[in-house]
Amino acid sequence: MKADKIPVYFMPGMAASPSIFDGIGLSDKKFEVQRLSWFVPEKGMTFEAYAKKMCRSIRHDNVVLIGVSFGGLLVQEMANYISTRKVIVISTVKSHKELPKRMLFAKYTKAHKLLPTGMVNNVELLAKYAFGETVTKRLELYEQYLSIRDKHYIDWSIDKIVNWKQERPPDNLIHIHGEKDAVFPISNIKDCITVKNGTHTMIIHRAKWFNEHLPTIILES
Repeated sequence: MKADKIPVYFMPGMAASPSIFDGIGLSDKKFEVQRLSWFVPEKGMTFEAYAKKMCRSIRHDNVVLIGVSFGGLLVQEMANYISTRKVIVISTVKSHKELPKRMLFAKYTKAHKLLPTGMVNNVELLAKYAFGETVTKRLELYEQYLSIRDKHYIDWSIDKIVNWKQERPPDNLIHIHGEKDAVFPISNIKDCITVKNGTHTMIIHRAKWFNEHLPTIILES
């Protein structure tokens, strides 16, 4: 890698494949782009241990980490163990205080344990978990984007989201959020760059916005 290139690592959302970033184009003259993929956690694995193991895939120093949704939580955890130039999170939360009430309710009642996650091969249901929307009209599209159909992984992921304990985000964090995000309502979110009409899946459907703004967001000090 040339010294003047900035290493940028993308982490997709829950159960999603790195192909959700196919519409995002960063100049290869300025950036070296890498995509991270989920792996199925070992039984009893903590979120911290998972983040440490994912850090083994980082091959550069002082990187930019970009995470979407649950991937946004993960890159914040990873930033505790590696040097980062910047942490950019999209369609997610920066602390447990920004989680919606239904997730806080699930934490205390364990209601999330009752979700029918055994039906993960039902793409429509999995997309509802991962993307927060009904996908009947775009089923083939979402089959392309959803790569992990493992019940243990889905159960683990949902549990780690509702029980996330982070109080303060990394100092070098930038938060990008859609004003129409149905999974993490913007009414709970503070200090973010707001994308007008952006939904929870805006990394896919609003790729043009990211292509116009992401380079500047990465480069500005």
